[in-house]
Amino acid sequence: MSSQSIRILGIDPGLQVTGFGVIDVQGTQLGYVASGTVRTEAGRSLPERLKVLFDGVCAVGERYQPQVAVVEIVFVNTDPQATLKLGQARGACVTALVHKELTVHEYTALQLKKAVAGHGRAGKAEVQQMVMRLLKLPGLPGPDAADALGLAITHAQVGASLDRLQRARVAAGASDAQSVQRRYRDSRLR
Repeated sequence: MSSQSIRILGIDPGLQVTGFGVIDVQGTQLGYVASGTVRTEAGRSLPERLKVLFDGVCAVGERYQPQVAVVEIVFVNTDPQATLKLGQARGACVTALVHKELTVHEYTALQLKKAVAGHGRAGKAEVQQMVMRLLKLPGLPGPDAADALGLAITHAQVGASLDRLQRARVAAGASDAQSVQRRYRDSRLR
């Protein structure tokens, strides 16, 4: 990244608890801005809960004014019903970010763990510890907020490389910068 500052909003989507984390990045320096959660009530209808998520993410975007957003890519788990609901929660979050006219980047949990902890087998507690250290926080962030902050940190690290690749590709006269990004992201999964 250049020496100019950028504010990144990370979102860890969940139907019951969605984590958010906001950091400022100047060069290689990371600065904590805010983190927390948007919570929904289990007894409410799915559409009501999705509206709470949409409104909550919009409010976070309005309050902290990020330039870019990052959302975790959700994978299928053993319960198809839970996967569908999680996908809808993620969709509400992404829609809120796009509604706020933010560019949305996506990373997997594996990419987050590698970027923050240095390996893909890191547990929640290790991610929390590393986020606390990287951002010089006085205490552990909650697990959902830590994942959201970790996503923002991931983009701060990986996003700079993606930007350089895209600029190099454009300078070389190539027209498909997205294919470069896709290949780079795919290679990080290995």
